Amino acid sequence: MSNQPPGPEFWNRVSALINLSNDQCDTAVSNEVAASTMYASARFSAFIVAQSTGNADNMRAEKEHALDYFTDQFRKMLAENIDDFAQNFDKYMAPAQQP
Repeated sequence: MSNQPPGPEFWNRVSALINLSNDQCDTAVSNEVAASTMYASARFSAFIVAQSTGNADNMRAEKEHALDYFTDQFRKMLAENIDDFAQNFDKYMAPAQQP
């Protein structure tokens, strides 16, 4: 991600992916949904590395840099979201209100 705050398109994509994962939790174990979501993110990230490096040799040469970048970004995002959930636990984890 860049140093600029993400725009609405970013948050729309985030919401779409979270909604898909939430929907899958209706028929699957949430840990399995999380694992498949992480795998999909890893697979897409590998595609981005392939696309940006142009060939297999360059991709191999950039592997450690890519691993460092993506794992660092994931760690920061996860830490931020854990802090957010801890701060808003009762609000986020409250049972859905029935109309």
